[in-house]
Amino acid sequence: MDRMLYVAMSGAKETMIAQANNSNNLANANAPGFLADLQQFRSMPLFGNGHPTRVYGLSERPATDFTHGDQVHTGRNLDVAVAGDGWIAVQARDGTEAYTRRGDLQLDVNGLLTTGNGLPVIGNGGPIAIPPAEQLEIGPDGTISIVPLGQSPAEMAVIDRIKLVNPPSDQLVKGLDGLVRLNSGEEATEDGALRLNSGTFEGSNVNIVDAMVDMIELSRRYEMQVKMMQTAKSVEEASSRIMRLGS
Repeated sequence: MDRMLYVAMSGAKETMIAQANNSNNLANANAPGFLADLQQFRSMPLFGNGHPTRVYGLSERPATDFTHGDQVHTGRNLDVAVAGDGWIAVQARDGTEAYTRRGDLQLDVNGLLTTGNGLPVIGNGGPIAIPPAEQLEIGPDGTISIVPLGQSPAEMAVIDRIKLVNPPSDQLVKGLDGLVRLNSGEEATEDGALRLNSGTFEGSNVNIVDAMVDMIELSRRYEMQVKMMQTAKSVEEASSRIMRLGS
């Protein structure tokens, strides 16, 4: 009886973890550049005193889905999307260099070029600062050019260049902050062959239909495991009554 109860209890717990992961993917379905977390279950033996006669279900995130999201055309000059594979270098909240495909760029009050969630974009010498300008353009190679205030379009000047990298995907890991870093903890080397599409940004790669189907399936699985625990309780109570009758 305890074996049945343990299997149902551990399964319900791990199903809740899987549901939380799926809900996080679904909540970020409209977040530009978001990468979905993959999810899987596997059976794990429980080791201890005696033979490993108990098995529990383990929910784990084996990897991140690195497929590209759809590119959304906006016509906005600060929106960019990496053409093909590659990443935009940004400064994470902890000050380290990290990578993202989020390209809905903007200028903050201090003139720093940031992503839509406020992370500074890294250029040749660190975070990119843009002086007041009449016009700003981002070239296909990531070069940022401006027309200074009070100047004619013929006076366009190059300010910086967005750092674009393209390390192999098997060397990348997604952190809890949603940013990608190298497994080694080092900084990736700039790749001058990468190109940006201007006036567009990349959307999330979450498939909403699949996520909703997974949510329903996980909910039903959780209900089934709870019913198993209730059944185990009913059987245990019935066994206790039979034992009392025989005494």
